[in-house]
This record gives sequence, C-alpha cells and structure tokens, in this order.
Amino acid sequence: MSTQNQSQFPIPPHFNPNTVGEVWRVPYQQRATEAREWANTHKIKSASTDESRICLLLIDVQNTFCIPDFELFVGGKSGKGAIEDNLRLCEFIYQNLGTITTIVPTLDTHTAMQIFHPIFWINSAGEHPIPAATNITPDDIDKGIWKVNPAVAFSLNYSYEFLEKHAYHYVAKLTQNGKYPLTVWSYHSMLGGIGHALVSAVEEAIFFHCIARNSQTKFEIKGDNPLTENYSVLRPEVMEGFDNKLIAQKNSRLIKQLLEYDVLVIGGQAKSHCVAWTVDDLLTDIQLVDASLVKKVYLLEDCTSPVVVPGIVDYSDAANEAYARFANAGMNVVKSIDLVF
Repeated sequence: MSTQNQSQFPIPPHFNPNTVGEVWRVPYQQRATEAREWANTHKIKSASTDESRICLLLIDVQNTFCIPDFELFVGGKSGKGAIEDNLRLCEFIYQNLGTITTIVPTLDTHTAMQIFHPIFWINSAGEHPIPAATNITPDDIDKGIWKVNPAVAFSLNYSYEFLEKHAYHYVAKLTQNGKYPLTVWSYHSMLGGIGHALVSAVEEAIFFHCIARNSQTKFEIKGDNPLTENYSVLRPEVMEGFDNKLIAQKNSRLIKQLLEYDVLVIGGQAKSHCVAWTVDDLLTDIQLVDASLVKKVYLLEDCTSPVVVPGIVDYSDAANEAYARFANAGMNVVKSIDLVF
C-alpha cells in the first residue's frame, strides 16, 4: 500500500458531491460511454490483468440507511454520518478505479413479516411495538408484555405454536450468545421499494467501475429470512431453532471468496451493527483458517458510522470498541484518503 496521492486517479467530472444525500436515476448508457473513454484516457486495464487482486466489500450502502428521512438513516454523531461516509466512499472508488478488482455490495433485503418488524409482535391490547424504541427479551415474553402476532402465522406458513416457541428461543439465544437484544426496527430495506436500492451516487460509482474495468459487480443479498435477523452478511444472528433444526446457514461461499483476494477493503453501514457483525464473523473464520490473513483486511473507518438515535440510543462506544478489537487482532483500521494501492 502507498500513501502517495499522485498514484491516485482523478475524480471524473460527472461526480457531484452535493447530490450524495439524494435519490436520482443513474444515466447508465451515458456513464458507460464515459467509463470506456475514461479507461482509454487513463490507460486503465481490465480487472483480469490485476497482479494483486483487491476486493471492496460495501455493506448495506442503501437508501434506507443512507438518505435523510428514510427509515433507518445512520446519522452517527454528526447527524450526517452516512452522507459524509458515502462522499468519501465515492471518491475512494474513483481514485482507486484502476486497482480495485471487484466490488461486492451487500443488500439488506426485507419483507414486512419478519421477526424484527412491528407486525410480528402484539401486546394484550393488540398493539404493535414502537420501532427503534423497543427491545424484546425473554422476560418480556414471560410477563406477557409482547407475544407473537397470531395473524402472521398463516402468511408465513408456520403454525402459531411453532412461531411462539421459535420467538422465545430466538430472544433467549441472542442473550446467551452475547448479541444485542431483539430490536424491533422500523420497516426498512423493503424488497421492491426505493429504500432497498443502493445510494444513487454510490451505485453510479460502482457502475462506472464495472464498465471501466470490465469487472462484474458481485451483489450479495442478505436478511430475507423471516425467522432471524442478519446483521452480518456472513451469518444470521441465530442459525438453529428451538428443535435444533437449521433455520439458516452461514455464507461459507462468500467467506471463501473474500479470503481469496490479496486485499479486502470494507466500508458501509452501520458501523455498530451490520459492519461490525460482518467483520466479527470474518475474523472468527480467519482465526480458524489462518490467523495471518487478518493483515489483508482494511477497514475504512471514515466510510462508516454507528447507529445513533438522539435521546434514545447511541451505539458509538460499542462500534469503537469493536474496531479497537479488530485492530488488536491485526486488521488495518484506516482512513480512505490514506489508503492508496
């Protein structure tokens, strides 16, 4: 790696930093033509010729987390966290266009009836929990504060008895595994909705990279299992049900693919949840395979922010503690402006 800025590529003139926090249509054909011309002008070769293979893993850089007034905007401490992160992320992609081999964006993908959404739960009055302000523990279920909504069983094609047993097992398992308690989130990353889409400016940068480098973007779907949260792209929060049968599996295929690259760079949202959990799972697998592989992982600390809901919750400390642990394990915690290949 180098910190010499002269090795970076210039940022293409189409990039407008003032629109990173907005939603708009990417003009694909126009950008494709410009990407070809850009590659010719700057002598950018196809990714297939790379001697050192570099992967950029972008976790959940979607409208639902990154655009103000969307469902779960990650404002971080500044209140504009995800916007500021994505501005730096776009610049990082363009400036390292000729050396990033592959970009792997993950897409948090949900439908309404999932265990972390309000409709899944009701109280004795038939009311659903307030999203983002409600955590559900085994004690809450024991006391009858919250129970599974019987109406969801039909649509999910499970018996109500099964869902009751699973829900109790699930929240208990989170506690046993030292995970965050079950948080009831606002409906977000809804499949087919605009919140599910990548942030326009980031999508544009990724598309530009794809065309300029002849490198297919490797999209990765996560989070569509109704019975478990999936903060990490590499494994669900809980994999076994109350009957010890698998309800989900870890993503061994992706883990293997990521570790085959010479360098793995990671950014995205949110630092305290999906990013931290993904990196934690990656670290676990690395330590099982070859602990020295941690040296190939670079965490873009200025391209990610923690979940902060003013007056309700602030996960900044938890996020920072996780990153300190990753650094102590041998991973590289860096700023995007300092990482040049």
